[in-house]
Amino acid sequence: MKYTIVKKLSKVALIGAILLGPSSCSDFLEEQAPSNLTPDNFYTIPDHAEAALASVYANLRFIGDGANIFSNNWQLLEAMTGTSTTETAQNSDLNNLYSLSHDGNTIHVVQYWNGLYRVIAQANQLLDRVPGITMPDAQKTKILGEARFLRAWAYFTAVRLWGDIPLVTKPQTIESEDFKPTRTSQEEIYKLIVEDLQAAEAAGLPWMDVSGRVNQAAVKTQLAKVYLTMAGFPLSKGATHYKLAADKAWEVIQYANANPNSINLFQTYEEVHSEATENRLEHLFMLQYNAIVATNPMDNFYGNFKPINYNGPTGTGSSVPTKTFYDSFEKGDLRTKDQEGYFYTTYFTNGTGARFELGAPYVFKHFNRTANGTFGVPGTRLNNLNVPQIRYAETLLIYAEAQNEVGGPTQAAYDAMKRIRDRAKLTTPALGTYNQASFREAVWRERWHELCYEQITWFDMVRLRKVYNEKTNGFDNFVGHVNLNTNKTLEAKHLLLPLPRQEMLNNPNLRPQNPGHPE
Repeated sequence: MKYTIVKKLSKVALIGAILLGPSSCSDFLEEQAPSNLTPDNFYTIPDHAEAALASVYANLRFIGDGANIFSNNWQLLEAMTGTSTTETAQNSDLNNLYSLSHDGNTIHVVQYWNGLYRVIAQANQLLDRVPGITMPDAQKTKILGEARFLRAWAYFTAVRLWGDIPLVTKPQTIESEDFKPTRTSQEEIYKLIVEDLQAAEAAGLPWMDVSGRVNQAAVKTQLAKVYLTMAGFPLSKGATHYKLAADKAWEVIQYANANPNSINLFQTYEEVHSEATENRLEHLFMLQYNAIVATNPMDNFYGNFKPINYNGPTGTGSSVPTKTFYDSFEKGDLRTKDQEGYFYTTYFTNGTGARFELGAPYVFKHFNRTANGTFGVPGTRLNNLNVPQIRYAETLLIYAEAQNEVGGPTQAAYDAMKRIRDRAKLTTPALGTYNQASFREAVWRERWHELCYEQITWFDMVRLRKVYNEKTNGFDNFVGHVNLNTNKTLEAKHLLLPLPRQEMLNNPNLRPQNPGHPE
């Protein structure tokens, strides 16, 4: 997928040039310029469908778009969790997220809304137009299945952030009856998400796809994740959906057990952030980055003005782990070991030189040695590292949590969690020492520690109405929990984001604002 977007967009330009072909000046003056692509004259051949799909994939990268100084959109889902803080504090919008004082004008909130609905709009256009293109049925079904997964991805993110939201499934124009839509219940949004994912599941996708396109393992894990979320808050569907989640995750686990060279955990944590392992084995779905089109956007994790690469002092330090969260990992946890885990406390001067102390643990879960260099090996200066969205580690933890809720800790649920701990070089108490409640919290802890800084933790907080307490090693109720990064208390209003203020001004049908947030 690294170069697919460039290739597809190039095809669009080439098609326009061919259509302009050896026509006369009078023909050009009398007819509409064929290079003026519109939905009516674009969706006519299979290459158009492929190019349109590539554009939907490309727009997923809005999470990496800039959000004023020293910030990107993805920090929306990290700052509010309490597991990170900032060394720079120069971005007022980001500071408001850390202090839980964000509102409908906060740039991250606005840009997340716009980015998600842009993905939805493009997917809707593709789903509306591609069925009319003459092409092989298998190719068409696959393209439509991928588009439905991507639309579900966007709606699943949006409904968890804002609750009741507009449900738009057709291309919109100013003449559309629902051009200014009202908000739809979360129940209906989830119904579409499940339908889209089930359609993607039936689209004949391969189990894995090293190009980075949607695959069967990603679809099934995402569906399991949706069921797990529906089982919890706010829909509270409980046992039926915990079973659906467990069963769907188990399908992936069974395939992985039979095909360990196709789907598995990486042997090392370094492989989680290596260009050589992208879209492979543990990485079931990733946002695709390539320096030709867009460079990896996660460098706000790196310490402020630390000489970690060829640029010398670099990094913004606008999202760094809190000491309390780092200290909450069990003693001996490989995930905290310098140069091996998800946190480093040293690096090499200007990327390749002498080792130096960073002065604190920093998140290196998204650090690209190939681009930035490592001891004695210069970097390429091209940060092509993808951003993980679904890892097999999460599939295992979804299964462990959901299966436990169905009927307590089984051997299979225990084994799934233990695999995560085995890689971290941790000893796991025997299965018989757990009851349903203690196993539940053990899995939650593994989710907090294994999936940290992957924009997942906030959604766990919302669906569980629980927050990990780094000091007690237990779980607090969401409402009343104090985020130790800023000593701010989570309130009921924080379960949902405020709708962007400008959207509400443009479309009064979105009112009322989410509870507790000013209009």
